[in-house]
Amino acid sequence: MSGVWVFKNGVVRLVENPGAESVDGSRQGSSSRRKVLVHTPSNEVITCYAVLERKLSSLGWERYYDDPDLLQFHIRSTIHLISLPKDFNKFKSTHMYDIVVKNRNMFEVRDMYVGRQVLLHSP
Repeated sequence: MSGVWVFKNGVVRLVENPGAESVDGSRQGSSSRRKVLVHTPSNEVITCYAVLERKLSSLGWERYYDDPDLLQFHIRSTIHLISLPKDFNKFKSTHMYDIVVKNRNMFEVRDMYVGRQVLLHSP
């Protein structure tokens, strides 16, 4: 038996698939899991576009300024183009996987685990 024990309103229960259910008991799909892009040589999580741009430019990617609504990068010797939303909050796993595919062994997408805190108290 594996899972996560959840304490709520004085009741303890076992959640066997913690990715499918939140602490408050509401259902969540597996797509609600947060993903992060990691630069594998440095094991650094990409937290903003400035960090990503530095990593990509060190790999030969150049900024492409053709579309004002997108952040785009390309390598002159290839037809590859990475297109990202201007707002980093809209940076989704599909964008991350695009970067991974075009930069083998340099980036990977990982699940982000958020620690949960349970407070126990007596009335």
